[in-house]
Amino acid sequence: MFHRGEHAVQRRAGLTVDGWGSAGVGTTVPQVAADFLGQQRLVVIAAADETGAAWAGALAGPPGFVTVPDDRTVIADRLPGEPLAGLFGAERPVGMIAIEPATRRRMRVNGRAHDDGGRLVIHTEQVYANCPKYIQTRAYVADTPSAGRSVLVGDALAAEHRRWIAEADTFFVATYAAGLGVDASHRGGNPGLVTVTGDRRLTWPDYVGNAMYMTLGNLAIEPRCGLLFLDWENGHTLHLTGRARVDWDPDRAAAVPGAQRLVDFDVEKVVHIAGDVPQRWSFGKYSRFNPS
Repeated sequence: MFHRGEHAVQRRAGLTVDGWGSAGVGTTVPQVAADFLGQQRLVVIAAADETGAAWAGALAGPPGFVTVPDDRTVIADRLPGEPLAGLFGAERPVGMIAIEPATRRRMRVNGRAHDDGGRLVIHTEQVYANCPKYIQTRAYVADTPSAGRSVLVGDALAAEHRRWIAEADTFFVATYAAGLGVDASHRGGNPGLVTVTGDRRLTWPDYVGNAMYMTLGNLAIEPRCGLLFLDWENGHTLHLTGRARVDWDPDRAAAVPGAQRLVDFDVEKVVHIAGDVPQRWSFGKYSRFNPS
């Protein structure tokens, strides 16, 4: 389906190749992609709730917890918890990204999903691989059940959240556009990638990518988006929802190494979940593509 948001961003960025973007990707899961999904321990899911707020959440499990029974269906053997809990009783648009941190391989699946007896069943509409840029390597260490899972909800960033974000080298973005689907994407760079202003404003650079502009294309139509920050070593998650705006001012972007443009995000709600993910990961290396 033609995506007017992607088209508008591509033209503003100077891209003149027609047919590039989500409209040009396939709908089916090739066998190599099915095999890849079956090996993963962690995927990120994106969806919008009943109010229109966008959220991203993590699903974790042993290899094999995601399966591909046919080339138009992907199944995760568990459902997302807060803040996506309970959303899939009826079918709704969903985005999914799977990253293998050890190899920097990643792929995305967008479609429609529903709860089937405690499993998340996705009927695929867009399936595609991404380049390995800006992915930091990490190694799976072990599953370590936490002493207890707790959920903290607020409308602004606490001091610990601001530190967490300022030190992050990776985060995930959930975006959508009505009638055009939902997308889960990855952003990475060196620590300091995201700057925090006060308790409600985040800013990150948009680096050179694949020029499909799926995230920015959605934001051109619908500013509501969600962010997910993982505490890889301890299993905690930080979920933010709010509104984002792309700033095309070249002078402002020039002050940030590698930035083609900047994205400003205003926080509307915060969900901090301690002990959300049982997996523990150890850091390896930064991507050689990360701007200094």
